Amino acid sequence: MNVALVVHETRPQAVTVADRVRAGCRARGIDVTEDIEADAIIAVGGDGTVLRAARRALERDLPLLGVNVGRKGFLADVEPAGLDAALDRLAKGAYRISERMTVQARLDSGALDVGINDVVIEKTNGQSLVSVEVHVDGEPFVNYHADGLVFATPTGSTAYNLSAGGPLVDPEVAALILTPVAPHSLFSKSLVLHPEAHIRCTVVADRPVAVTVDGRKLGVVRADSGVDIQRGSGRIRFLDTSGRSFPARVKEKFHLDEDRRFVEG
Repeated sequence: MNVALVVHETRPQAVTVADRVRAGCRARGIDVTEDIEADAIIAVGGDGTVLRAARRALERDLPLLGVNVGRKGFLADVEPAGLDAALDRLAKGAYRISERMTVQARLDSGALDVGINDVVIEKTNGQSLVSVEVHVDGEPFVNYHADGLVFATPTGSTAYNLSAGGPLVDPEVAALILTPVAPHSLFSKSLVLHPEAHIRCTVVADRPVAVTVDGRKLGVVRADSGVDIQRGSGRIRFLDTSGRSFPARVKEKFHLDEDRRFVEG
């Protein structure tokens, strides 16, 4: 097996852990090579590093394993303490593939990008709110007045969607999640849509909005123009070496056992 490494090079802990990955791979007969020749990609860093690696994995249809040296690290399944066990399973083929949907955005200008986490429509500098008319499958839905709108995949439900008050969704579920950010509208709830939904967002006020995909700027949309959001044509494959369920991962990342001990104590 050949693996390529994507490392957060400016984070000393990530560099140290990456050295452990290289040594551990060599000891188990796994070659570390360039990703163009790889069978899989291992990302070492936080969720930003995993997203960067996921873009390469998506382009080359390679499975991805994330090693977390960030904070919560929902995208990175392996903690440094569990690295040896994860590499053992990788070498033995004792893992499963977790397939996740992607999301894409296309501006009226033709600019297109595909993301793992989300498409975000947000206000530009010095602007108070965005005013966006949302259609779902050709039907008018809501005119939102808000700081922004997040259109997340289930994988991205643990990112901006969560901080905006949206639901946590198992990443292997297929759905599109619409969550307004600080809405000034009567309807302020998140909406979970079927994965093949086609969402059309049109700017209805003379206030341009910025559109980003996984934090990458796609472009600026002005009045009477818009962006089309839907499921991406590709899918991202994560290597699952832990076998933990999604609720178990949520419990671990949010330290819910600690909350239980506090209540029981």
